[in-house]
Amino acid sequence: MKRDSTQATKKEVMKDIIRGLHEGLSLEEAKERFEREVGSVTSTEIAEIEQALMDEGLSPEEIKKFCNVHALLFQSALEKSASEETFPSHPVYLFKLENREIEKLIDSLRDTVERINQSDFASSKETVKELLSRLRGIETHYERKEQLLFPFLEKRGFLGPSKVMWGKDNEIRDLVKSAITDIEGITTREEFEGYAERAVEPLIEETRGMILKEESILFPASLEKLTASDWASILRESDDVGYVFIEKPKETEALLRDLESALMDTPVFQEGTISMPTGAISLKELMSILNTLPIDLTFVDKDDTVAYFSDGRDRIFRRTKSVIGREVRNCHPPQSVEVVEKILASFKEGTRDSYDFWIDRQGRFIYIRYIAVRDAQGRYLGTLEATMDATRIRELEGEQRLLDETH
Repeated sequence: MKRDSTQATKKEVMKDIIRGLHEGLSLEEAKERFEREVGSVTSTEIAEIEQALMDEGLSPEEIKKFCNVHALLFQSALEKSASEETFPSHPVYLFKLENREIEKLIDSLRDTVERINQSDFASSKETVKELLSRLRGIETHYERKEQLLFPFLEKRGFLGPSKVMWGKDNEIRDLVKSAITDIEGITTREEFEGYAERAVEPLIEETRGMILKEESILFPASLEKLTASDWASILRESDDVGYVFIEKPKETEALLRDLESALMDTPVFQEGTISMPTGAISLKELMSILNTLPIDLTFVDKDDTVAYFSDGRDRIFRRTKSVIGREVRNCHPPQSVEVVEKILASFKEGTRDSYDFWIDRQGRFIYIRYIAVRDAQGRYLGTLEATMDATRIRELEGEQRLLDETH
Protein backbone atom coordinates (compact mmCIF):
# COMPACT_ATOMS: atom_id res chain seq x y z
CA MET A 1 0.00 0.00 0.00
CA LYS A 2 2.89 2.30 0.85
CA ARG A 3 4.46 1.64 -2.58
CA ASP A 4 1.19 2.53 -4.32
CA SER A 5 1.06 5.76 -2.32
CA THR A 6 4.67 6.58 -3.26
CA GLN A 7 3.92 5.92 -6.94
CA ALA A 8 0.84 8.15 -6.80
CA THR A 9 2.84 10.95 -5.17
CA LYS A 10 5.58 10.66 -7.80
CA LYS A 11 3.03 10.89 -10.59
CA GLU A 12 1.43 13.97 -9.04
CA VAL A 13 4.83 15.66 -8.81
CA MET A 14 5.56 14.79 -12.45
CA LYS A 15 2.17 16.14 -13.54
CA ASP A 16 2.86 19.33 -11.61
CA ILE A 17 6.26 19.73 -13.31
CA ILE A 18 4.69 19.26 -16.75
CA ARG A 19 1.99 21.82 -15.93
CA GLY A 20 4.78 24.16 -14.87
CA LEU A 21 6.52 23.71 -18.22
CA HIS A 22 3.31 24.63 -19.98
CA GLU A 23 3.06 27.76 -17.82
CA GLY A 24 6.62 28.98 -18.44
CA LEU A 25 8.85 27.00 -16.06
CA SER A 26 12.34 26.70 -17.59
CA LEU A 27 13.67 23.29 -18.62
CA GLU A 28 16.62 23.60 -16.22
CA GLU A 29 14.32 24.34 -13.26
CA ALA A 30 12.09 21.44 -14.28
CA LYS A 31 15.05 19.04 -14.51
CA GLU A 32 16.34 20.11 -11.11
CA ARG A 33 12.98 19.51 -9.47
CA PHE A 34 12.54 16.22 -11.33
CA GLU A 35 15.89 14.86 -10.13
CA ARG A 36 15.23 16.05 -6.59
CA GLU A 37 11.63 14.86 -6.14
CA VAL A 38 11.19 11.99 -8.63
CA GLY A 39 14.55 10.54 -9.57
CA SER A 40 13.44 7.66 -11.80
CA VAL A 41 10.48 7.06 -14.08
CA THR A 42 9.22 4.42 -16.50
CA SER A 43 7.92 5.03 -20.00
CA THR A 44 4.52 3.69 -18.93
CA GLU A 45 4.30 6.28 -16.14
CA ILE A 46 4.98 9.05 -18.66
CA ALA A 47 2.26 7.73 -20.97
CA GLU A 48 -0.18 7.48 -18.05
CA ILE A 49 0.62 11.03 -16.92
CA GLU A 50 0.06 12.53 -20.36
CA GLN A 51 -3.19 10.56 -20.59
CA ALA A 52 -4.24 11.90 -17.15
CA LEU A 53 -3.47 15.46 -18.21
CA MET A 54 -5.70 15.05 -21.26
CA ASP A 55 -8.42 13.58 -19.07
CA GLU A 56 -8.13 16.68 -16.88
CA GLY A 57 -8.67 18.98 -19.86
CA LEU A 58 -5.24 19.71 -21.30
CA SER A 59 -5.68 19.49 -25.06
CA PRO A 60 -3.67 17.04 -27.19
CA GLU A 61 -2.50 20.05 -29.18
CA GLU A 62 -0.93 21.59 -26.06
CA ILE A 63 0.73 18.31 -25.11
CA LYS A 64 2.04 17.93 -28.67
CA LYS A 65 3.48 21.45 -28.48
CA PHE A 66 5.58 20.55 -25.45
CA CYS A 67 6.23 16.85 -25.97
CA ASN A 68 9.80 17.52 -27.20
CA VAL A 69 10.48 19.19 -23.85
CA HIS A 70 8.82 16.32 -21.98
CA ALA A 71 11.05 13.80 -23.73
CA LEU A 72 14.20 15.76 -22.89
CA LEU A 73 13.10 16.17 -19.29
CA PHE A 74 12.72 12.41 -18.78
CA GLN A 75 15.55 11.27 -21.09
CA SER A 76 18.25 10.49 -18.54
CA ALA A 77 15.85 8.61 -16.25
CA LEU A 78 14.39 6.66 -19.15
CA GLU A 79 17.74 5.62 -20.58
CA LYS A 80 18.44 3.75 -17.34
CA SER A 81 15.27 1.67 -17.61
CA ALA A 82 14.38 1.43 -21.31
CA SER A 83 16.91 -1.26 -22.26
CA GLU A 84 14.63 -4.28 -22.85
CA GLU A 85 15.86 -6.45 -25.70
CA THR A 86 13.52 -7.91 -28.33
CA PHE A 87 14.09 -10.78 -30.76
CA PRO A 88 14.91 -10.01 -34.43
CA SER A 89 11.39 -10.55 -35.81
CA HIS A 90 9.63 -8.55 -33.10
CA PRO A 91 7.84 -5.45 -34.47
CA VAL A 92 9.69 -3.20 -31.99
CA TYR A 93 13.04 -4.62 -33.09
CA LEU A 94 12.09 -3.88 -36.71
CA PHE A 95 10.95 -0.34 -35.84
CA LYS A 96 14.34 0.24 -34.20
CA LEU A 97 16.21 -1.16 -37.21
CA GLU A 98 14.38 1.38 -39.35
CA ASN A 99 15.28 4.12 -36.88
CA ARG A 100 18.97 3.27 -37.24
CA GLU A 101 18.65 3.74 -40.99
CA ILE A 102 16.72 6.98 -40.51
CA GLU A 103 19.55 8.23 -38.30
CA LYS A 104 22.09 7.44 -41.03
CA LEU A 105 20.01 9.42 -43.52
CA ILE A 106 19.66 12.52 -41.35
CA ASP A 107 23.35 12.33 -40.38
CA SER A 108 24.27 12.28 -44.06
CA LEU A 109 21.87 15.15 -44.67
CA ARG A 110 23.46 17.23 -41.93
CA ASP A 111 27.01 16.42 -43.11
CA THR A 112 26.16 17.38 -46.69
CA VAL A 113 24.61 20.67 -45.61
CA GLU A 114 27.57 21.55 -43.41
CA ARG A 115 30.16 20.75 -46.09
CA ILE A 116 28.47 22.57 -48.98
CA ASN A 117 30.50 25.27 -50.74
CA GLN A 118 30.32 27.29 -53.92
CA SER A 119 32.57 25.03 -56.02
CA ASP A 120 30.54 21.86 -55.47
CA PHE A 121 27.22 23.56 -54.88
CA ALA A 122 25.40 21.83 -57.75
CA SER A 123 26.46 18.31 -56.78
CA SER A 124 25.81 18.95 -53.08
CA LYS A 125 22.34 20.25 -53.88
CA GLU A 126 21.62 17.06 -55.85
CA THR A 127 22.86 14.97 -52.91
CA VAL A 128 20.52 16.82 -50.54
CA LYS A 129 17.61 16.27 -52.94
CA GLU A 130 18.39 12.56 -53.13
CA LEU A 131 18.63 12.22 -49.33
CA LEU A 132 15.34 14.09 -48.85
CA SER A 133 13.66 11.86 -51.42
CA ARG A 134 14.87 8.76 -49.58
CA LEU A 135 13.84 10.24 -46.22
CA ARG A 136 10.31 10.56 -47.56
CA GLY A 137 10.12 6.80 -47.04
CA ILE A 138 9.69 7.60 -43.34
CA GLU A 139 6.00 7.73 -44.22
CA THR A 140 5.89 3.92 -44.20
CA HIS A 141 7.52 3.77 -40.74
CA TYR A 142 4.99 6.23 -39.34
CA GLU A 143 2.04 4.60 -41.07
CA ARG A 144 2.90 1.18 -39.63
CA LYS A 145 3.07 2.77 -36.20
CA GLU A 146 -0.23 4.66 -36.62
CA GLN A 147 -2.24 1.92 -38.29
CA LEU A 148 -1.01 -1.05 -36.25
CA LEU A 149 0.61 -0.06 -32.96
CA PHE A 150 -1.73 2.78 -31.97
CA PRO A 151 -4.98 0.75 -32.27
CA PHE A 152 -3.70 -1.95 -29.90
CA LEU A 153 -2.53 0.68 -27.41
CA GLU A 154 -5.99 2.28 -27.55
CA LYS A 155 -7.52 -1.07 -26.61
CA ARG A 156 -5.29 -1.00 -23.51
CA GLY A 157 -6.45 2.52 -22.61
CA PHE A 158 -3.52 4.50 -24.05
CA LEU A 159 -5.06 7.13 -26.32
CA GLY A 160 -2.22 9.64 -26.01
CA PRO A 161 -0.01 8.35 -28.85
CA SER A 162 -2.79 8.51 -31.43
CA LYS A 163 -3.82 11.99 -30.26
CA VAL A 164 -0.38 13.53 -29.76
CA MET A 165 2.33 11.54 -31.57
CA TRP A 166 0.29 11.26 -34.77
CA GLY A 167 0.18 15.04 -34.88
CA LYS A 168 3.98 15.19 -34.51
CA ASP A 169 4.35 12.59 -37.27
CA ASN A 170 2.32 14.83 -39.58
CA GLU A 171 4.51 17.82 -38.73
CA ILE A 172 7.56 15.81 -39.83
CA ARG A 173 5.78 14.69 -43.00
CA ASP A 174 5.06 18.35 -43.80
CA LEU A 175 8.68 19.32 -43.09
CA VAL A 176 9.93 16.67 -45.53
CA LYS A 177 7.51 17.81 -48.25
CA SER A 178 8.40 21.48 -47.75
CA ALA A 179 12.13 20.76 -47.82
CA ILE A 180 11.74 18.84 -51.10
CA THR A 181 9.61 21.57 -52.66
CA ASP A 182 11.68 24.55 -51.47
CA ILE A 183 15.07 23.26 -52.62
CA GLU A 184 14.05 23.54 -56.27
CA GLY A 185 14.22 27.34 -56.11
CA ILE A 186 17.71 27.46 -54.55
CA THR A 187 20.38 28.72 -56.99
CA THR A 188 23.24 30.06 -54.82
CA ARG A 189 25.18 29.04 -51.74
CA GLU A 190 23.85 32.06 -49.85
CA GLU A 191 20.27 31.06 -50.61
CA PHE A 192 21.09 27.51 -49.57
CA GLU A 193 22.35 28.63 -46.16
CA GLY A 194 18.99 30.28 -45.45
CA TYR A 195 17.16 27.23 -46.79
CA ALA A 196 19.20 24.91 -44.56
CA GLU A 197 18.40 26.95 -41.46
CA ARG A 198 14.73 27.33 -42.36
CA ALA A 199 13.90 23.87 -43.75
CA VAL A 200 16.61 21.27 -43.15
CA GLU A 201 17.63 21.94 -39.54
CA PRO A 202 14.04 21.77 -38.14
CA LEU A 203 13.46 18.56 -40.10
CA ILE A 204 16.59 16.92 -38.67
CA GLU A 205 15.77 18.09 -35.15
CA GLU A 206 12.15 16.88 -35.24
CA THR A 207 13.04 13.54 -36.86
CA ARG A 208 15.72 12.86 -34.27
CA GLY A 209 13.29 13.92 -31.53
CA MET A 210 10.68 11.44 -32.80
CA ILE A 211 13.21 8.61 -32.60
CA LEU A 212 13.84 9.57 -28.96
CA LYS A 213 10.11 9.62 -28.20
CA GLU A 214 9.52 6.27 -29.87
CA GLU A 215 12.40 4.44 -28.23
CA SER A 216 12.27 6.05 -24.80
CA ILE A 217 8.50 6.20 -24.29
CA LEU A 218 6.32 4.58 -26.97
CA PHE A 219 8.11 1.26 -27.50
CA PRO A 220 8.85 0.48 -23.83
CA ALA A 221 5.24 1.27 -22.88
CA SER A 222 4.03 -0.92 -25.74
CA LEU A 223 6.26 -3.82 -24.67
CA GLU A 224 4.81 -3.60 -21.18
CA LYS A 225 1.16 -3.30 -22.17
CA LEU A 226 0.67 -5.45 -25.28
CA THR A 227 0.31 -9.24 -25.25
CA ALA A 228 2.05 -11.87 -27.40
CA SER A 229 -1.18 -12.18 -29.36
CA ASP A 230 -1.19 -8.43 -30.00
CA TRP A 231 2.38 -8.53 -31.28
CA ALA A 232 1.65 -11.53 -33.49
CA SER A 233 -1.23 -9.63 -35.11
CA ILE A 234 0.92 -6.53 -35.57
CA LEU A 235 3.70 -8.58 -37.15
CA ARG A 236 1.37 -10.37 -39.54
CA GLU A 237 -0.36 -7.17 -40.69
CA SER A 238 2.93 -5.30 -41.06
CA ASP A 239 3.28 -6.89 -44.49
CA ASP A 240 0.17 -5.01 -45.63
CA VAL A 241 1.78 -1.68 -44.75
CA GLY A 242 5.36 -2.61 -45.61
CA TYR A 243 8.81 -1.82 -44.29
CA VAL A 244 11.21 0.95 -45.23
CA PHE A 245 15.02 1.04 -45.33
CA ILE A 246 15.19 -2.62 -44.18
CA GLU A 247 14.25 -6.08 -45.45
CA LYS A 248 11.71 -8.24 -43.67
CA PRO A 249 13.57 -10.90 -41.65
CA LYS A 250 13.49 -14.39 -43.18
CA GLU A 251 12.45 -15.82 -39.82
CA THR A 252 9.16 -13.91 -39.87
CA GLU A 253 7.12 -16.43 -41.89
CA ALA A 254 8.20 -19.36 -39.71
CA LEU A 255 7.49 -17.33 -36.59
CA LEU A 256 3.98 -16.49 -37.75
CA ARG A 257 3.23 -20.13 -38.43
CA ASP A 258 4.35 -20.95 -34.90
CA LEU A 259 2.15 -18.18 -33.50
CA GLU A 260 -0.90 -18.96 -35.63
CA SER A 261 -2.95 -20.02 -32.62
CA ALA A 262 -2.37 -16.62 -31.01
CA LEU A 263 -3.31 -14.50 -33.99
CA MET A 264 -6.34 -12.26 -33.53
CA ASP A 265 -7.90 -13.14 -36.84
CA THR A 266 -11.44 -12.10 -37.69
CA PRO A 267 -13.29 -15.27 -38.78
CA VAL A 268 -14.59 -15.34 -42.32
CA PHE A 269 -17.63 -17.55 -42.67
CA GLN A 270 -18.02 -18.68 -46.25
CA GLU A 271 -21.05 -20.90 -45.76
CA GLY A 272 -24.68 -19.90 -45.53
CA THR A 273 -27.03 -17.79 -47.60
CA ILE A 274 -28.43 -14.29 -47.07
CA SER A 275 -32.00 -13.85 -48.28
CA MET A 276 -33.02 -10.32 -49.28
CA PRO A 277 -36.11 -8.82 -50.93
CA THR A 278 -34.28 -8.69 -54.27
CA GLY A 279 -32.67 -12.12 -54.17
CA ALA A 280 -30.41 -14.48 -52.24
CA ILE A 281 -26.63 -14.70 -52.15
CA SER A 282 -24.08 -16.74 -50.26
CA LEU A 283 -21.68 -15.08 -47.84
CA LYS A 284 -18.77 -16.24 -49.97
CA GLU A 285 -20.30 -14.66 -53.07
CA LEU A 286 -21.12 -11.42 -51.21
CA MET A 287 -17.58 -11.09 -49.86
CA SER A 288 -16.13 -11.67 -53.32
CA ILE A 289 -18.48 -9.15 -54.91
CA LEU A 290 -17.61 -6.44 -52.38
CA ASN A 291 -13.90 -7.08 -52.86
CA THR A 292 -14.28 -6.97 -56.65
CA LEU A 293 -16.06 -3.61 -56.81
CA PRO A 294 -13.89 -0.83 -58.30
CA ILE A 295 -14.63 1.15 -55.12
CA ASP A 296 -13.09 0.90 -51.65
CA LEU A 297 -15.73 0.64 -48.93
CA THR A 298 -15.45 1.29 -45.20
CA PHE A 299 -18.45 1.14 -42.85
CA VAL A 300 -18.57 2.93 -39.49
CA ASP A 301 -21.51 1.85 -37.30
CA LYS A 302 -23.93 4.09 -35.41
CA ASP A 303 -21.61 4.08 -32.39
CA ASP A 304 -18.78 5.55 -34.51
CA THR A 305 -16.81 2.29 -34.52
CA VAL A 306 -15.20 0.88 -37.66
CA ALA A 307 -17.15 -2.31 -38.38
CA TYR A 308 -16.09 -3.38 -41.88
CA PHE A 309 -13.93 -2.58 -44.89
CA SER A 310 -13.72 -4.18 -48.31
CA ASP A 311 -10.41 -5.82 -49.07
CA GLY A 312 -9.90 -5.45 -52.80
CA ARG A 313 -6.54 -6.05 -54.40
CA ASP A 314 -5.93 -2.41 -55.37
CA ARG A 315 -7.17 -0.44 -52.36
CA ILE A 316 -6.38 3.27 -52.60
CA PHE A 317 -6.06 3.90 -48.87
CA ARG A 318 -4.52 1.07 -46.91
CA ARG A 319 -6.55 -0.66 -44.20
CA THR A 320 -5.39 -3.24 -41.66
CA LYS A 321 -7.57 -5.57 -39.60
CA SER A 322 -6.47 -3.79 -36.43
CA VAL A 323 -8.81 -0.95 -37.45
CA ILE A 324 -11.88 -3.14 -36.80
CA GLY A 325 -13.50 -2.08 -33.53
CA ARG A 326 -11.50 1.15 -33.43
CA GLU A 327 -13.30 4.44 -32.77
CA VAL A 328 -13.31 6.31 -36.06
CA ARG A 329 -11.98 9.52 -34.47
CA ASN A 330 -8.78 7.66 -33.61
CA CYS A 331 -8.35 6.58 -37.24
CA HIS A 332 -7.64 10.15 -38.32
CA PRO A 333 -4.80 12.52 -37.46
CA PRO A 334 -5.72 15.08 -34.76
CA GLN A 335 -6.00 17.87 -37.35
CA SER A 336 -8.88 16.04 -39.08
CA VAL A 337 -10.93 14.99 -36.05
CA GLU A 338 -13.07 18.14 -35.93
CA VAL A 339 -14.15 17.65 -39.56
CA VAL A 340 -14.96 13.98 -38.91
CA GLU A 341 -17.09 14.91 -35.90
CA LYS A 342 -19.03 17.52 -37.90
CA ILE A 343 -19.78 15.01 -40.65
CA LEU A 344 -21.00 12.34 -38.20
CA ALA A 345 -23.07 14.88 -36.24
CA SER A 346 -24.85 16.13 -39.37
CA PHE A 347 -25.65 12.56 -40.41
CA LYS A 348 -27.07 11.71 -36.98
CA GLU A 349 -29.10 14.93 -36.88
CA GLY A 350 -30.43 14.27 -40.38
CA THR A 351 -29.25 17.63 -41.77
CA ARG A 352 -27.01 15.99 -44.38
CA ASP A 353 -26.98 12.69 -46.22
CA SER A 354 -23.59 12.85 -47.93
CA TYR A 355 -20.34 14.74 -48.42
CA ASP A 356 -18.14 14.62 -51.50
CA PHE A 357 -14.38 15.22 -51.66
CA TRP A 358 -11.78 14.82 -54.36
CA ILE A 359 -8.01 14.99 -54.12
CA ASP A 360 -4.90 14.55 -56.22
CA ARG A 361 -2.90 11.57 -54.98
CA GLN A 362 0.38 11.04 -56.79
CA GLY A 363 -1.14 12.08 -60.09
CA ARG A 364 -4.39 10.14 -59.62
CA PHE A 365 -7.80 11.82 -59.28
CA ILE A 366 -9.38 10.28 -56.15
CA TYR A 367 -13.10 10.76 -55.50
CA ILE A 368 -14.33 10.19 -51.93
CA ARG A 369 -17.91 10.13 -50.73
CA TYR A 370 -19.23 9.86 -47.17
CA ILE A 371 -22.83 8.60 -47.13
CA ALA A 372 -25.28 8.31 -44.24
CA VAL A 373 -26.74 4.78 -44.07
CA ARG A 374 -30.34 4.69 -42.83
CA ASP A 375 -33.00 2.01 -42.49
CA ALA A 376 -36.44 2.11 -44.11
CA GLN A 377 -37.72 4.32 -41.29
CA GLY A 378 -34.87 6.80 -41.72
CA ARG A 379 -33.02 5.77 -38.54
CA TYR A 380 -29.26 6.28 -38.71
CA LEU A 381 -27.31 3.01 -38.93
CA GLY A 382 -23.84 4.32 -39.68
CA THR A 383 -21.63 5.96 -42.28
CA LEU A 384 -20.28 4.46 -45.49
CA GLU A 385 -17.04 5.77 -46.98
CA ALA A 386 -16.73 5.03 -50.69
CA THR A 387 -13.46 5.85 -52.45
CA MET A 388 -12.74 5.53 -56.16
CA ASP A 389 -9.80 6.17 -58.45
CA ALA A 390 -11.68 8.25 -61.04
CA THR A 391 -8.64 9.21 -63.13
CA ARG A 392 -9.66 7.20 -66.19
CA ILE A 393 -13.35 8.08 -65.87
CA ARG A 394 -12.47 11.77 -65.77
CA GLU A 395 -10.58 11.45 -69.05
CA LEU A 396 -13.35 9.65 -71.00
CA GLU A 397 -14.85 11.40 -74.02
CA GLY A 398 -17.48 10.51 -76.60
CA GLU A 399 -18.99 7.02 -76.35
CA GLN A 400 -17.77 3.45 -76.00
CA ARG A 401 -20.62 1.01 -76.56
CA LEU A 402 -20.55 -2.57 -75.33
CA LEU A 403 -20.89 -3.81 -78.92
CA ASP A 404 -17.77 -1.85 -79.94
CA GLU A 405 -15.76 -3.38 -77.11
CA THR A 406 -16.50 -6.93 -78.29
CA HIS A 407 -15.02 -6.40 -81.78
